[in-house]
Amino acid sequence: MTKYIFVTGGVTSSLGKGIISASLAKLLQARGYRVTIQKFDPYINIDPGTLNPYEHGECYVTEDGAETDLDLGHYERFLNTPTSKANNITTGRIYQNVINREREGAFLGKTVQVVPHITDEIKRNMRILGETGDYDIVITEIGGTVGDIESLPFVEAVRQFKWEAGPNNALVIHLTLIPFLAAAGELKTKPTQHSVKMLLEYGIQPDILVCRTEHHINADIRKKIALFCNVNINAVVESMDASTIYDVPLLMLKEKLDQTVLSKLKLSHKNEPNLDNWKDFLGRLKNPTSEVRIGLVGKYVELPDAYKSIIEAFIHAGAKNECKVRVQYIPSEQLTPENAVEKLRGLHGVLVAPGFGERGFEGKIEAIRYVRENNIPFFGICLGMQCSVVEFGRNVLNLKDASSTEMNPDTPHPVIAMMEEQKTIVNKGGTMRLGAYPCDLKKGSKAALAYGKTHISERHRHRYEFNNSYLKDYEAAGLTPSGINPDNGLVEVVELKNHPFFVGAQFHPELKSTVANPHPLFINFVAASLAYARKN
Repeated sequence: MTKYIFVTGGVTSSLGKGIISASLAKLLQARGYRVTIQKFDPYINIDPGTLNPYEHGECYVTEDGAETDLDLGHYERFLNTPTSKANNITTGRIYQNVINREREGAFLGKTVQVVPHITDEIKRNMRILGETGDYDIVITEIGGTVGDIESLPFVEAVRQFKWEAGPNNALVIHLTLIPFLAAAGELKTKPTQHSVKMLLEYGIQPDILVCRTEHHINADIRKKIALFCNVNINAVVESMDASTIYDVPLLMLKEKLDQTVLSKLKLSHKNEPNLDNWKDFLGRLKNPTSEVRIGLVGKYVELPDAYKSIIEAFIHAGAKNECKVRVQYIPSEQLTPENAVEKLRGLHGVLVAPGFGERGFEGKIEAIRYVRENNIPFFGICLGMQCSVVEFGRNVLNLKDASSTEMNPDTPHPVIAMMEEQKTIVNKGGTMRLGAYPCDLKKGSKAALAYGKTHISERHRHRYEFNNSYLKDYEAAGLTPSGINPDNGLVEVVELKNHPFFVGAQFHPELKSTVANPHPLFINFVAASLAYARKN
């Protein structure tokens, strides 16, 4: 029978429920259990696909094309197993499902209420992954903070679920904060006590408390928390601030979080967790032999979470190259023909990031022109690839005012344009080319050499495509379409001949980079940047 773990948060948001969930899952996986993690978000959007990155960080896309919370990226990077639409549920999705069923007459004239109808739908979604038979343990992270009005139905659903599952089949981990008051020189447990009392008001006794703290918690504080919060002293777990999120599984191992969970769920401790590969990765991450500076040109650079998967992909690829990647954020709207040289000087590589809309578009084009003309390694992702096509069209093919129809619907040279079937769509949500699509790579191309194969599958999130009516002109001038979708002939990868590294990908390679499998394009881009740094 599948066992269920619920992770809630108290005191404040942003304590790292996603990282704790992923770290616990990693430890259980390393012991031989089949584990998955799902995230329940209390906002009313159906999914984060239409949210500005400043609202909620990046939108992470799964293999099956679901637009999801960025925490799913952490789950995949830690566990090296893909997630799906079932791994991220929002309040909007829950209510939409219930309202659709009400319209169909499924409730036989009954008054539709939060309890039992909404909570039943939440519980149904909590069970979906467990009922597949693919997992021994399902970890469910409840977004938001206990006490928020919007997360109440989820907390009530957890209470009901735990009661119905019976003892030893479900447990609740509550993540809270132990603040340090500098003036008093003390750690304070009162916020944690209040947070647990609030959970108790809702009918939930947490089984394990994970306490975020900047300083070590001594035995007296653990005893005090255990006494006031009705938990065993060995179920009070310290979670110290770490220099990297990839330290957290080892910190949780030291605190015996996985052992406590297995004991409470009456599961055998199986083997000791095998974390040799993880420790090897951490060793290379923390002891680099060289360093590169890579510019990330984008329009959401004030919030690093907007490019979370790209930053993590650089960490994985850097460790693989035993190289520290220092990412320099460059706001694309501040780049002009006059200042591009000054802003990009001293970089060993430039990545032009994905995005939507025309803000910062011309700045991205200037960045690409500079790196193309100066033989600096370049990597373009999604809009970054499209910008490289526009820049090449304008400055090499002399296609005056070449552009994407997204930025200029009246451009005389629409080198990037919308697919025909997209033009009739009015609603914005979920209308893009989303999820995994196949791609055939040209033998001998940089992309094929990086992957070590010619048939790949990568994840997409975009509406606009390379306009194939310009294909021959580009190829003749040296910008090679080295990756093609075999089903529809759309260009997926472009490369520039006679350049140390100039690759644009229509897809999002960063979404598939994990600790166990760093993405080959990122590995090769970092390696090319490192070679450039050594030469210059």
